[in-house]
Amino acid sequence: MKYMMLMQYSAAGTDFPDIASWSADEVRAHVAFMRDYNAKLVADGELVDAQGLASPATARIVRAGADGAPVVTDGPFPETKEWLAGYWIVDVETEGRALELAAAASAAPGPQGRPLNMPIEVRPIGSEPEV
Repeated sequence: MKYMMLMQYSAAGTDFPDIASWSADEVRAHVAFMRDYNAKLVADGELVDAQGLASPATARIVRAGADGAPVVTDGPFPETKEWLAGYWIVDVETEGRALELAAAASAAPGPQGRPLNMPIEVRPIGSEPEV
């Protein structure tokens, strides 16, 4: 079954301290962890896709206009204290395995090598209803 793991971070920077304040070695350690993590998911045949996302400041809201043409704005966005930082789509046998994978990603190292313990939402990918 496929699951989406949504990596979040707080707007207050409590879950993912501003990376601009990290040392170069701390950034390298974090990036190496994520690359190794994704490589293991590929080797185990569990990774479908994974991407980091750009800052929420670059996001746009799109609605269909009366003629179907896109109406694009830079908000308003839902009130939230958390932002989406990236995602993984994994294909695993059980929800328990998806939860294990999310916990492993959550432990990515941050400043001074300490685990960030970032919140990661795990959600099954639904299937199309039968009609």
